[in-house]
Amino acid sequence: MRRGWWWLLLAVVVIAVVITFALDGDWGLAGGYGLVMLAFLLWSFPWRGRRAIGHSKLQEQPADSPARAVVVYWRPGCLYCSALRRRLGRSRTAVTWINIWADDEAAAYVRSVNGGNETVPTVVIDGVAHTNPSVDVVREGLPA
Repeated sequence: MRRGWWWLLLAVVVIAVVITFALDGDWGLAGGYGLVMLAFLLWSFPWRGRRAIGHSKLQEQPADSPARAVVVYWRPGCLYCSALRRRLGRSRTAVTWINIWADDEAAAYVRSVNGGNETVPTVVIDGVAHTNPSVDVVREGLPA
């Protein structure tokens, strides 16, 4: 599913389960389940960093632009993307994050460098694409 529809579906399921527990009179379980699911959604969603631009706008930037130094192509719900974001820590704001489910051109680019698959995170460092690289590789590519 593209463009965040799966988030809506998951939210509906979580709300239905919480309401079911609440109607059974188990408010503690309903509240606990709701908090755990909210924490999971926040944990698994990779925030975009300070620059969230589209693939076509990124290509318009000069080659030596800081926005093009390290680019992470990601999608919502990808645990590998979330892990990369968490491991980067504060330096994640120096990275340009592009959501492939919100940008068809970005998805096409990711497919072109991954043998037709939308494998994320795909990280482009100085013009070279890396599929699911280690955090050390990404940190080495960050501008000083």
